[in-house]
Amino acid sequence: MPPKKNKGNKGGDTKGGGTKVKCRHILCEKQSKSLEALAELQKGIAFAEVAKKFSEDKARHGGDLGWLVRGSMVGEFQEKAFSAPIGQYTQPFKTKFGYHILLVEDRK
Repeated sequence: MPPKKNKGNKGGDTKGGGTKVKCRHILCEKQSKSLEALAELQKGIAFAEVAKKFSEDKARHGGDLGWLVRGSMVGEFQEKAFSAPIGQYTQPFKTKFGYHILLVEDRK
């Protein structure tokens, strides 16, 4: 029998890949406020400025969360963080903390 061929990517997950993600977010308790933030982003206002104005969490540096490790985030947030295109913000999505808009800046 011939030797078995390599089955797929041994380097890790093919859905977005990597084990770390650098991102910013906007967190709002109410969906209506997250939609207001989204409208500001769609007007071309910088993500960091919109985060400072709308985000209701303690990330006071324009929503900067720094580098996060796979497995340290709640399910829906982690799924978006590792699948969203780098440099593009997501549509608002809900977690147990509220409604997020996420901007992925880099992955490792």
